Amino acid sequence: MHCRQPLPDIADGRLPPDDLTTLLKRERAEHIDRRLADLYPNPPIPLDHHDEFTLLVAVVLSAQCTDKKVNEVTPELFRVAGNPMAMRDLGEAEILEIIRPLGLSKSKAKNLAALSQILIDRHDGQVPGSIEALESLPGVGHKTASVVMAQAFGEPAFPVDTHIHRLAQRWGLTNGKNVTQTEADLKKLFPRDRWNELHLQIIYYGREHCTARGCDGTVCPICREVYPRRRKPVIHQKA
Repeated sequence: MHCRQPLPDIADGRLPPDDLTTLLKRERAEHIDRRLADLYPNPPIPLDHHDEFTLLVAVVLSAQCTDKKVNEVTPELFRVAGNPMAMRDLGEAEILEIIRPLGLSKSKAKNLAALSQILIDRHDGQVPGSIEALESLPGVGHKTASVVMAQAFGEPAFPVDTHIHRLAQRWGLTNGKNVTQTEADLKKLFPRDRWNELHLQIIYYGREHCTARGCDGTVCPICREVYPRRRKPVIHQKA
């Protein structure tokens, strides 16, 4: 588990606060990239899993639910159904009994049973390594597929959830109309080889420093660094 730690002072003095007021979007992105890399080197994957299949299951379960809650439920689920065949054989009703504490448990149980059958029928019981094939599975949208591609297969992806969407708006990196636009904007701003780590680093920073209620764009260290003269709260557009 990643431990909360205080932010250090602005690294290396290249961007003193007074100079940040007039930074262009790309310069803000470069500063944020350095700050997050310093604060969260080698960020761990927050969802407990053993392989591609258990990661896929955990990400499906995480919709509208905290990672902590998912990690409380998955040990028992993976003990009895740690592969597509076992999950299919367990069946929707038994899956539901195990994952009932999670939000949307009925639809998630149905999706896990169905996607397990599809993995057996179409993919030899393996999780496919293409975003198109993943997105065709029940309960797997673009964000879930991107997480699996990034974290299971190491393919560059930039999954954007509501938390990343919110921070990207606060930091002036996107117009923030929807997560699709935010993902495209962030991919243009950050190097491709940073996408996989950076999306995790933004998530950790958002949880620890730039929370939905704890920061309004004027409170957390990075918000104050990139907009030192901002006084009014940022009203972000929800995804």
